[in-house]
Amino acid sequence: MGKKGYWLVMLTVTDPEGYQRYRDAIGDAVSRFGGRYLVRGGQVTNPEGSDFDRHVVVEFDSYETALSCYRSPAYQTALQNRVASSTGHFAIVEGA
Repeated sequence: MGKKGYWLVMLTVTDPEGYQRYRDAIGDAVSRFGGRYLVRGGQVTNPEGSDFDRHVVVEFDSYETALSCYRSPAYQTALQNRVASSTGHFAIVEGA
């Protein structure tokens, strides 16, 4: 079996309404590619001083699937809302 792929996201939301539009729009893309939320918000402690207040981890069956979801037209359309309503980091990584 191949290695899983993950979206690792650390954000600060600057426009809650715009970010909600992003969240509403990505559900279809994530589910279409078999993504599963492992972390989506929740309580956070930043022991090393991170400025980000929202953390998300999405697991996919493979690194290639995680990339394909990100590159999909559905996600790319939604991405415009995330970029306009938050600052942060988004990485796609291969699991161990």
